[in-house]
Amino acid sequence: MRARRTKIVATLGPASQSREMLERLFDAGVDVFRINMSHTSHEFLRELHGRIRAVEHAKNRPIGILADLQGPKLRLGTFASGETVLEVGQTFRLDQSEEPGDNSRVGVPMRAIFDALEVGHMVLLNDGRVRIEVTETGPDHVEGIVRVGGRISDRKGINLPDTVLPIPALTEKDRNDLEAALNIGVDWIALSFVQRPEDVAEARKITRGRASIMVKMEKPAAIERLDEILELSDSLMVARGDLGVELPLERVPGLQKRLTRACRYAGKPVVVATQMLESMISAPVPTRAEVSDVATAVFEGADAVMLSAESAVGEFPVEAVTMMDSIARHVESDANYRGIIHAQRATPEATGADAISAAARSAAETLNLAAVVCWTSSGATALRSARERPLRAIVALTPNVSTARRLAVVWGVHCVLTDDARDESDMVRRACRILFQEKVARIGDRVIIMAGVPFGTPGATNMLRIAFVGDEDIGD
Repeated sequence: MRARRTKIVATLGPASQSREMLERLFDAGVDVFRINMSHTSHEFLRELHGRIRAVEHAKNRPIGILADLQGPKLRLGTFASGETVLEVGQTFRLDQSEEPGDNSRVGVPMRAIFDALEVGHMVLLNDGRVRIEVTETGPDHVEGIVRVGGRISDRKGINLPDTVLPIPALTEKDRNDLEAALNIGVDWIALSFVQRPEDVAEARKITRGRASIMVKMEKPAAIERLDEILELSDSLMVARGDLGVELPLERVPGLQKRLTRACRYAGKPVVVATQMLESMISAPVPTRAEVSDVATAVFEGADAVMLSAESAVGEFPVEAVTMMDSIARHVESDANYRGIIHAQRATPEATGADAISAAARSAAETLNLAAVVCWTSSGATALRSARERPLRAIVALTPNVSTARRLAVVWGVHCVLTDDARDESDMVRRACRILFQEKVARIGDRVIIMAGVPFGTPGATNMLRIAFVGDEDIGD
């Protein structure tokens, strides 16, 4: 059982995809492995999936797998000299011509850009380093004034912060990648380039419950429709990299807090991502600012923090995970942590599951119980319990390995696979025995157990039981 509640997501890449390294990363603290489909073939996806499941089997602990879809990529065409430098105040044109570009123009393959851009919109090139304000539009071109100059080169990325593009979030490549990921049994699908709720609904129709959906919040248009998108998704990722390109950087910290708290209120996990320990790509220790950044996400109650290039291509992937684990553990033991987490607690919704989860948390803290136990088939009971952020450990008991793997990203939830309870007596005895075996509770401790009757019915949390861990519970 991890000595922290905040989970760790690590991106796989050349530095971390061997069977040996996967095991080392898991031992260091990784709970979920992210596979970036931008750089992964279907054949290698199957191979990585097999390696992760082999580690899971060896460690006898559920491990989550997140397949991150690429999404549409907006890129410039090519230049005759490979690159050019734009000066502030000059005019620059984007068009549909396939001719190599120069200092006055360049082609853009995607026609939808020209249909959507309007006068006054900003076009950002090369991760926002170059900014052009649109002054003229046409059916096959746009022209603008360079407001921030700089160097651009072949196939650099394009960002359109003011524009909602009339294109779906799922490209043909994404659809193929999605089906491949679903067929091998990944647990989470991360959606890129989401602009509207319909993008999430489209993906949900395809997944049909075979995987949970995590929406990457990286577009200003998605922020504007946050409530609708959150309702349709299973989780959000705060994709600070693209948010920091398309929005002023100073707005990103506030948006991170807003998204984290919205997910907490909704009882859905949130992952904070991008450049968390960036300097550890090439250094064995992070900067003080990076440590503070990770700590802030933990203080805010994020379900998980994510490593990207640090674990994918960095020189110190294990050290990066170890550092993230250490930061989370120290924050969670800080005297201010509990007060901050408690201050963000939302009023329970008017449902039986929410009322029982809130009561379980209150009873566990008032009576100093050893743990909160959730018997769960779908994972809903554990999610509602995690929403309460109890002081005590949350142990989810489930017969479904897919549920256990999906809960690997949820704050504070420690999953154990076990057969469903036969009756109330079996529910209590087995829960107490597992807590003792997992070293969560000792003989003489009391625990609180949540379940739904009839047993095995998804979303039917309707029972609360305080139990005593006795000698008779820990035998075979």
